[in-house]
This record gives sequence, C-alpha cells and structure tokens, in this order.
Amino acid sequence: MQLHKSISVFLLLSFGFSCFSQNSILFKNVFVFNGKDEKIFKANVLVVGELIQKIDSAPIIVDGKSTKIIDGRGKYMMPGLIDAHAHMLLESLPFPLLLTSDIGFMNLYAAHFAEKQVMRGFTTVRDMGGNTFSLAKAINSGLIRGPRIFPSGAAISQTGGHGDFGLPTDVPRNGDNSYLTKSGMTSIADGADQVLLRSREQLRQGASQIKLCAGGGIISMYDPVDVSQYTAEEIKAAVSAATNWGTYVTVHAYLPESIRTAVAAGVKCIEHGQLIDEATVKLMAEKNVWWCLQPFLNDEDATPFPEGSANWKKQQEIIKGTDNAYRLAKKYKVKVAFGIDCLFDSTSAKNQGKILCKLDHWFSPFEILKMATHDNAELLSLCNNRNPYPAGKLGEIAEGAYADIILVNGNPLENIRLIENPETNFGLIMKNGIIYKNNVGEGR
Repeated sequence: MQLHKSISVFLLLSFGFSCFSQNSILFKNVFVFNGKDEKIFKANVLVVGELIQKIDSAPIIVDGKSTKIIDGRGKYMMPGLIDAHAHMLLESLPFPLLLTSDIGFMNLYAAHFAEKQVMRGFTTVRDMGGNTFSLAKAINSGLIRGPRIFPSGAAISQTGGHGDFGLPTDVPRNGDNSYLTKSGMTSIADGADQVLLRSREQLRQGASQIKLCAGGGIISMYDPVDVSQYTAEEIKAAVSAATNWGTYVTVHAYLPESIRTAVAAGVKCIEHGQLIDEATVKLMAEKNVWWCLQPFLNDEDATPFPEGSANWKKQQEIIKGTDNAYRLAKKYKVKVAFGIDCLFDSTSAKNQGKILCKLDHWFSPFEILKMATHDNAELLSLCNNRNPYPAGKLGEIAEGAYADIILVNGNPLENIRLIENPETNFGLIMKNGIIYKNNVGEGR
C-alpha cells in the first residue's frame, strides 16, 4: 500500500499536476516584488504546501476543488520580512519582570507576543540572545503562532560584560550565580576554555549561530560603552567551536578595537558598531564581514531612559554615531543587515515596520526592502548545515522558496511608508504556506 502511494505521488509530480495538493493556493493578478530585483512584474503565483511551486505571467491551470484561489486584484506581493537582530523572549518583557521571572513565565509571555511579529509581516527572525529553543519548537510544531526563529541561545559574556545581569553581590563568583544564566538567557564565560565550553553548550542545544558580547552596551548593568571585552584568544575559541559545527560567530560591539579583534579572530558579523572608524569599516569590507546595523536615533522611538542616567548617557553617545556608521557602510559597500534590537518595550516592538522605514535616511525603498528580505536571508544562510529550515529559500518570491508572502495595498517600492502600518496596508500575510491574515478574499 505504501509503495502504491509512493508511485502515485511520483507520477503526479512527474506530470506537473501540482493542483492535486489539498493545501495549494493560487494567487492571481498580483504585482510581484521578488525581494532581490528592482522591478515589479505581474504574475500568478502557486503555493503548494509550505513552498512556492510556480510563478508565471500566463494563467496557471489548477483544480478549483482542491486549490484555494485568491484574486489579488492588482495588489503588490512581496516576501515576508526578516528581522536579523531580535530578542523574542525579551522584546516586550519589562526589565523588572526579566530580573524576577522564571523561564516558564518568560516563554508564556513571549508566546503571547510571537504572533504579533507575524502580523506585522515579520515571518523570520534571527534571535540574538535568549533561551528561545522551546519557543522555536512550539512555533515549529504549530502549538503557537510566531515567526521562524534562528536561535543563538544564551548570549555569551565575560564577567562584568554586556550580558552580565547578576546582582552586585554575586561576586566573587562560585559558578553561574544569577537565574538568567541558570535559565540559559545569558552565559558568563571567562577565559578561552570557558568560552569554548559555553559555545559548545549552545550548539548542543540547537543554536544556529553563536552570539558573543565583545564590548559595552546601553542596557548593561556594569560596563561603560568604551570598554572592549574578550581577548583575541577567547573570541577565537568561540569561532573554533562554531566553525567545527559549520556555522559562525557574531558579536555585539561598538568600538573599532573590539570590532578589529573580532574580525581578526574570524567573526562573520558585527552587531551595532555605531562608534566605528573608517579604517575598521574598510577592514570589514575587505574581509567580507556582515554588519547588522540599527537606526538608533534620538526620536520618539528611543528607549526612554531617565535623562542623565548612565544608560541615557550611553544611549546618547551611540545615537551620535548612527549616521556616520550608515554612511561609511554605504561608502565601502559593506553587506548591511537590518535588525530592530528591541528590548523590554512592547510599544517599540509594535513599531517594527516604522523603525525599518527609518532607513530611508540612507537607502532607497528598494534597498530597504531588499535588505529586510533577500539580504537578511543571505546573512542567515551563513549557518549552513545548522539551518533549522533547509527545505526552501528565504527572503524571496521565487520557485522553491518558502511561501512567506505579504500582499500590500500599494507599491512599497514607490512608498516605503506603507510598511509602517501593517494593520491597514497589509491585506494578506502568509508564513510557510499558512494564511495568518486575509482581507483580500477569494475569487475566480
């Protein structure tokens, strides 16, 4: 019986009768932005299961009984958006709850907000620190709705570094004292041997890439921004572990010296980097290192730290470097990725598309959308065989790509601001061939 079924499936596929699938959807009359080419073309798009099977300007003949047909009525189709620097367990969790909640509550809290990511059109994220392994499994198994997650696991930090959220009384250390380290949200490692161990632990858990904290940060409890963290030997230890698993290391860093140390150690991506200098940007371009930048600006979306506080002062320093960083990235043609890096603030998380649109200070609408789809997908692919989703391409409207689709009420290549308000301007949102939102309807 099983052999008979296999032969039947083979015959159907051989003759191209994709319409026999019970979960196929045909989009008619849509204008397609494929995520990588600066053009729009009119087409019909057939989705079978979780993948896009066929794109054609000519009519695609299907069996209307087994295929849902959606008439796009001239709406604009684009790939689902990708956030390359997300914190799924932390984006909407207020900071006091972070320090006082157990990992079970954190996961439940994150599950509540995960679906909102997809409803904003972000169908894939690269998580840059946090114990998201259970959340990803729940999403992948269909228990909850949320984006596809490329998890880093715990962000690895030195004592007193960007990922050290222990209490001031937690020193001298006797192992990993704080609950955040015990629950896998962050990991403290000092010395090359500990960094190697902690990196291997994250890979063991299913990390698709390793995240190191190589410098101070805005939310850090102990370190100023001007502090470089981790020696070359320590970073090389993480790179060795990741390379042995066929994947890569990315680092949180702002300072030129931190970035140069990381690049020399074999790191493939820099997160943030607003305080960089021109020589270091040139080095990144020569070494083909990715740069995941955020449009940190002194505007209404900046995290509202109390004016004059240590966090506020660090934030102001970094904001001053944002414009220079983007201009240097463009000058030297560094591969730039987009990530929101939202922490502890559900309001900022809700403005994900709005923050993406702020890139129009430096980029055209096409460059912005390509960055948040095709280019971010290229960055994610650096994890090679550690890719949790190898069945299809990401970030494209293409045959063989995952069916992550947005139908926009207007041309986003002409008006990038359509992305700011997904509730109004996204008529349909699909992830993995599953429709999450449909205000377009159906038709023949």
